[in-house]
Amino acid sequence: MNRFFFFSLCLFCLFCAACSQPTPSPTQISQLPTRAFTATRAPSATPSPLPTATVTPSATPTATPTLHPLTLASMRQRTFPGSELAIEETLKAGANYQRYRVSYLSDGLKIYALLTVPNGVPPETGWPGIVFNHGYIPPTQYRTTERYIAYVDWIARSGYVVLRPDYRGHDQSEGVARGAYSSPDYVIDVLNATTSLKNYPGVDRQRIGLWGHSMGGYITLRAMVIDPEIKAGVIWAGVVGSYADMLAHWRRNTAPSVTATPRGGWRGSLVAEYGSPEENPEFWASISANTYLSELGGPLQLHHGTKDADVPLILSELLNEQMMAAGQTVEFYTYEGDNHNLSNSFSLAMRRTIKFFDAYVKGEDE
Repeated sequence: MNRFFFFSLCLFCLFCAACSQPTPSPTQISQLPTRAFTATRAPSATPSPLPTATVTPSATPTATPTLHPLTLASMRQRTFPGSELAIEETLKAGANYQRYRVSYLSDGLKIYALLTVPNGVPPETGWPGIVFNHGYIPPTQYRTTERYIAYVDWIARSGYVVLRPDYRGHDQSEGVARGAYSSPDYVIDVLNATTSLKNYPGVDRQRIGLWGHSMGGYITLRAMVIDPEIKAGVIWAGVVGSYADMLAHWRRNTAPSVTATPRGGWRGSLVAEYGSPEENPEFWASISANTYLSELGGPLQLHHGTKDADVPLILSELLNEQMMAAGQTVEFYTYEGDNHNLSNSFSLAMRRTIKFFDAYVKGEDE
């Protein structure tokens, strides 16, 4: 009994001694040594190196900048192969020329156009050609055989093959009409029309000019900067200022019917993304054809009425000054008191137009 009591007493003493050890404080715990944990792959029974691709970095790796599609540099990277002009419908003939409704391809879209071809045997090198770029007409109201009838007729009667493209989204042309000033679409359609006209039988591909009115003037100027093979351009009441000039001088309420986007849509979106021309002059210069006038392949003739309520005269005045500063050939005519369509001076302006085309597209000796 005494042995059992003594043994129990020893166990009790050992238990009390253990309970009397102090519990580590939080500070003490934080000071305990730790080891960083790194996840590793468990080795296989027979380790072998995994195959790797050989990568040779450039000396200074840099991201390729994405050009805004409106920049002239971006447009010059594109190709404009056009296609065969397919006759869709034969229309009533003109005074000395045939008329057709035709189609061609642009960006994979089927684009329609009005084509006129002079009667008779073509010159030895082929007929000279004019791509006719119409101004803004609401795309849903536009019709291939309507509007600009007298304009096209005068040029056609003067011995030119004329192609007047319906930009995408107009009448039966495929695609969406996104407007001219925030998208390169219409310029693409015109440059593909130019190539298609060059390839049309009986046309002299070396003698192609452009005519443009209002928004079509904007398209004409840009197309000529991109394609230096275009011989000459005539622009009536054109939206031909740089983007900075358009923002400064072409207010929303001065042009109630010259864009397919809501009033100011392209202005607000571009300024919001890139800042104003004062804040980001490089961007605005990069999307303006006026920056590249020294690279034009041919001369320009400008016409503008002093009472134009749709497109301000100052845009043509500024382009005229910029052309001269760039050392380019330019003719500039103003028409006192006349409107956006030069209604009071139509015959005079058309005679000047044909004389200019005869000199710079047909050639002086023809």
